[in-house]
Amino acid sequence: MRNVIARFFTLAMVSALVAVAAGGGGPSRASAANEAFNVLPLISDWVFVSAGANPPSQAACAAVARRCFNPSAMANSYDYAVLHAAGNKGQGKTIAVVDSFGASTIRSDLGVFNTAFGLPHLCGETGPSDPSANCAASVSPRFDIVCVQGCPAPNPPPVNNGTGLEYHNLWDLEVALDVEWAHATAPLANIVLVTTPTAETLGVQGFQQMMNAESALIDSGSVDVISQSFGSGEGAFNSGLAALKQLRTTFEKARANKVTVFASSGDGGTTNGMKVPVKNSRLIPYPSVIWPGSDPLVTSVGGTYLCTNAVTGTSVDSASPPANCQGANAGDREPGWVVSGGGYSIYFDRPDYQNVLPPGSSFVGSSAGAPGTNSNMRGIPDIAYQASARTGVLVYLTEPDVKGGATGCGGASPCSTGWYVVGGTSASSPQWAGLIAMADQIARHNLGFINPALYRLANNATTYAADFYDVTRGNNGGGGLPGYDASKGWDAVTGLGTPDAARLIPDLIAEVRPTD
Repeated sequence: MRNVIARFFTLAMVSALVAVAAGGGGPSRASAANEAFNVLPLISDWVFVSAGANPPSQAACAAVARRCFNPSAMANSYDYAVLHAAGNKGQGKTIAVVDSFGASTIRSDLGVFNTAFGLPHLCGETGPSDPSANCAASVSPRFDIVCVQGCPAPNPPPVNNGTGLEYHNLWDLEVALDVEWAHATAPLANIVLVTTPTAETLGVQGFQQMMNAESALIDSGSVDVISQSFGSGEGAFNSGLAALKQLRTTFEKARANKVTVFASSGDGGTTNGMKVPVKNSRLIPYPSVIWPGSDPLVTSVGGTYLCTNAVTGTSVDSASPPANCQGANAGDREPGWVVSGGGYSIYFDRPDYQNVLPPGSSFVGSSAGAPGTNSNMRGIPDIAYQASARTGVLVYLTEPDVKGGATGCGGASPCSTGWYVVGGTSASSPQWAGLIAMADQIARHNLGFINPALYRLANNATTYAADFYDVTRGNNGGGGLPGYDASKGWDAVTGLGTPDAARLIPDLIAEVRPTD
């Protein structure tokens, strides 16, 4: 177990922002008492709950100290069930989720997920999980797979082989999470899974492949919203701002073409790692943030514990597991997640839209010990959503490519077929993407770059109180380095807070300006 954790730790700071926990329905690899950094790779807090096509009960989730959210409870928790009931489900809009490698069973897994929860089925849920099973562009809603740089079979490498960066089993879980929950949020939107053949942090080429893929979709006019569940600490880019300027031309293109871009803020709190050496990477020695979430042209999504009732989503539940929803947090629907990525950029200045913040905001603008100008810098996240796997979403995953005994699956993990409860800010980003797909559909035009409008709404006391849940409890120092406290208004744990979608979406539509 220690060897596995050590290998995962390297991957933590440089790979997909899925929070995962040990399988088999048994104890979590991250202890139930605390989500400490040394067991917090972005793949360290998932739990395999049950096999079979039927989702697990809340009792089964409680047995592993979790509450598990299904699409109906999540829709009620964030108040978009009323939008669905009114017929607003993102129809005619397309969400792109960008992941390395893809997954060999994602089409059929999506079908099982939709049947289990009574969600609309998409054209493209059958056939091989590569572009050969895509539907005609005239058909909607559909699920497409795009391999801009080629589509090699996503078979996992041998266990304990290589750097761990190309850990295909983990990416399988990331793919399932992104596709299933973007669809659950906007059930009639088209979903495009954009795959690349290299992990995003395997040298320079990984990130560039992802940006090239996004750029190609924008150029084709075939995407309205992009969700990015990946990232790397800013200090890990050896060429610094010069490297990011080359990569971020994609986001400039997105803004010009009215494409909204989201990115997870990270799952290490204020603690991130260098990309090299890849096997035993050292920590960035000051509180830091990840890119692309730190880019001012991206909407960065932080994380919370969602302490609503996991069956109905209509009330606060301070009695059910986990402990984070009880005790000192009793009565609070959403405390800040202890490892929600947040803090201040070392490369990007404070954008104009962050110059005026709601009363009580705690914007510091600098990171203790960081290099550079380190004054009045871009703060992240911008907004937040449920992220901890302790109050996680249910994800269906098939793992056909792993061989091994019943114990340990030959050392690979995850390795079971069935239902997982999964967290991470990579659960937050695709769900926000679904909300904006619905907003685009309701508005009958794309909102595009939404950050200025979000902050203008938050700077109006009336709309802020109506449209956002202001998270005021929590600290994101769970990664090891000092963290920031959640506070009234904006903070470096949950940004402006979480949405009341039925109220926020019409206000956001009205607030977006052509000059944004």
